[in-house]
Amino acid sequence: MKKRIRVLIAKPGLDGHDRGAKVVARALRDAGMEVIYTGLRQTPEQIVRTTIQEDVDVIGLSILSGAHMKICEKLLKLMRENQIEDIPVFVGGIIPPDDAEKLKEMGIKEVFGPGTPISEIVEKVRKYSEKVEA
Repeated sequence: MKKRIRVLIAKPGLDGHDRGAKVVARALRDAGMEVIYTGLRQTPEQIVRTTIQEDVDVIGLSILSGAHMKICEKLLKLMRENQIEDIPVFVGGIIPPDDAEKLKEMGIKEVFGPGTPISEIVEKVRKYSEKVEA
């Protein structure tokens, strides 16, 4: 029996708007995934700690503060230090196309902007997860 995909949805930084993160979390749950939502104002250290404790398969970040480059750089560094760099990371938010490309070069699997169809997010999470839902 295969384990359901476990997704961590986190809101790093000082941004206080979490509607999009909650919509994505609900959609992933509706698609049969197990979702752990961390809430607002998480640090990269907290996200890595939760990732390890919850044994997640995928990390999704919602960043609207404009600090996406620094946050992702720090998170990916901490993931390497904790030997969990194989866990795919997705980012959603208002991210300029040039920054989206740089994030992907850094190791972020996908960057989803406003208006991305929920079905596309679900499909990409499934694609990049090594475990398949039961």
